[in-house]
Amino acid sequence: MNSTPPVAAPDSPAPPGAAALLAGARALDHFLAAGFARLEPPVLQPASVFLDMSGEDIRGRLYLVSDASGVELCLRPDYTAPVCLAYLASPEAGKPAQYAYLGPVFRARPGQSGEMLQTGLESYGRADVEAADAEILALALEAAELAGAGPLKVKIGDAKLFDSALSAFRLPDVWLRRIRRGLARGRALETILANGGGQGALSQSGVLAALESADHAGAKALVEDLLAIAGIATVGGRSAGEIADRFLEQAAQRSQSHVGSEQQEAIRRFLAIAADPDSASRQLRALADDAKLDLGAALDCFDQRIGFLAARGLPIETFSYAAGFVRDLDYYTGFVFEAIDAADPTARPAVGGGRYDGLARRLGAAADVPAIGAAVWIERLPAREARP
Repeated sequence: MNSTPPVAAPDSPAPPGAAALLAGARALDHFLAAGFARLEPPVLQPASVFLDMSGEDIRGRLYLVSDASGVELCLRPDYTAPVCLAYLASPEAGKPAQYAYLGPVFRARPGQSGEMLQTGLESYGRADVEAADAEILALALEAAELAGAGPLKVKIGDAKLFDSALSAFRLPDVWLRRIRRGLARGRALETILANGGGQGALSQSGVLAALESADHAGAKALVEDLLAIAGIATVGGRSAGEIADRFLEQAAQRSQSHVGSEQQEAIRRFLAIAADPDSASRQLRALADDAKLDLGAALDCFDQRIGFLAARGLPIETFSYAAGFVRDLDYYTGFVFEAIDAADPTARPAVGGGRYDGLARRLGAAADVPAIGAAVWIERLPAREARP
């Protein structure tokens, strides 16, 4: 059996305590009372799903095993993808459906238990996107309070608005992905711009130079053929087709490696916007007018969502919006949010989630499905008692 790290190691995950289980049950009951059906997907999941979504960077955080046929499996590191897969396999696939869950998730963390208790909810198929966004965040925060959480500081972002703004700056797609991924991982914009030109040894290779002028389908077929000749079917859980796509992305970086000074300044102005949602909306509209950016539709959705959040009684004046906040998972397509201990700005998120309309297609569906979800990490919830 292959495992990374060993599932049966002496420091293997410890089960959640009774207090955490009770807190999680209170949160789950709130979701069920709101009309969500409980769904508990298997603990063992195909590792390729998470590697495909998050890349090889996540491998070191997965508890990996192989089954008798050699297929790589893992203990589920979160619920979103497994719940989505279960939804797609159900009679409700493509229709409105909503689920809640409570159980352990597993992530290797140095010096800490690898098992965490997570509850949450996922909503599929709703056409009233902004109302659904507001409902999911409100229910998650209410559940956290019922689970005994103290004050939480809420941070929100908008991946759709982010992508719309960078596209309006006429930024090549490869740079849009690079900047979004870098910001989500905490890298400064200057670092991303300085190191993103694709000038490494691989990008200078003759293969990539040849791919620059080829059409995408033909170039991808060429790379897949080369891998097949070499006897390479998969590398690190990635298929030959996925490896080929990565080669093509690097080839694109060679011919689209420059971000002009005016584009850089526009990006800096956009990313500098950080305020409460109402103030942020005014600043975003002023930037769009000044720079003649076509952001009207994305900003209208932003304002509608804020209206629905306020209608649910949430204190939006205490929320913080940041233009560069997109979360560290590239399947998010719209509203994103996190909530941390209000007394500790360095704390890990206790609540987090967002909209991921494209995930169903990535998992095998024929088309995108509107989807929004939130997770609550029970052990991260701050105690309600007064803090010094």
